[in-house]
Amino acid sequence: MQPRQTEKPVVGIVYDTALNRVDDALAMALLYGLDGKKEERFVSVSISRNNVKAAIYSDVIGRFYAGAVSGAIGFNGRTLPIGMADSSALKEDLPFFTKPLDKTLLDGKPAYTSDIKTDLDTGDVAAVIRNALTAQWDQNTIVVVSGPASNLAHTLTMSPVAKDWIQRKVKLLVFTGGRFPDGPAEANIKADIDSARKLFAEWPTPIVACGAEMDGLISYPASSIEKDFAWSADHPVADAYRAGGTMPYDAPLWAMNASLYAGRPQEGYFKLSEPGTITVLDDGRTKFTASANGKHRYMIFDPAQKDRILKTYTEIASAKPVPKPQRIPGFNKPPAKKAAEEKDKAQPDKPEEAKP
Repeated sequence: MQPRQTEKPVVGIVYDTALNRVDDALAMALLYGLDGKKEERFVSVSISRNNVKAAIYSDVIGRFYAGAVSGAIGFNGRTLPIGMADSSALKEDLPFFTKPLDKTLLDGKPAYTSDIKTDLDTGDVAAVIRNALTAQWDQNTIVVVSGPASNLAHTLTMSPVAKDWIQRKVKLLVFTGGRFPDGPAEANIKADIDSARKLFAEWPTPIVACGAEMDGLISYPASSIEKDFAWSADHPVADAYRAGGTMPYDAPLWAMNASLYAGRPQEGYFKLSEPGTITVLDDGRTKFTASANGKHRYMIFDPAQKDRILKTYTEIASAKPVPKPQRIPGFNKPPAKKAAEEKDKAQPDKPEEAKP
């Protein structure tokens, strides 16, 4: 069933991440920033790491952009459901997402809070993704994967009709992994070769791969963290950045590249290969075979766009959360109907006519 709405909304973004490095957190900041500019809607987050602290940190970012810390929206803001993998090789804590959770204010209270306490407070990743997709208009969702293909492969097998509703709802999958046009196997594929092979072989929509050759061609400047994020003394992304390395350092970007393409695919930030088919070999290497009817492409860095891309990253990732309109009775009613109702309320009730 199509969602009840008179006008088709901007595209929805489903984000699945391993939360392996601070680049993944910066990518979330970028997606929330684009959401605030009403260029897309950030509709779900799932973690391919079986780590409760990673899920809590993801929820903290959502609460921040919903106003829990920033004050942009207050308690009327929405937070996204957080899905977490049941099992995964990516279990260890990493400082960039654990240290912000330990931060306290002057009164000793935690700087950031979350409703997630145990794994029972997270959702099954396939269910979270399915629910997010079914709430979207047909062909109006882009899925971004920054990490192993495990969660998406699981989603493909959750029901006999999974591929049908994925094909109906999703217009594009952007996958951060592989190496193109060739080269040694990289970590996101090697982490779950079977799932990567299944994803590229069976995912029913077009796929754009952001290969490892795109990793580090652009770095996020530490100067932006200190200057552009200074409007908030407690910012979970800035705190993660500081915890992720010895400051000042410039963090290599990869997930952010995939997220920018997903949010603004028509802006020409990156070039694309010709169409073809990506296959995953037994040792985790990826092979691209050009084909006019192929559903796969890979991103190509354009040096001429580097300064433009970096400017976009620093401006949007550091932007303040944008207040969402509150739901007020009569707020969304057509002006003519609202005016008529207000006129009726202003007139006194007419006395009943005397019966003959």
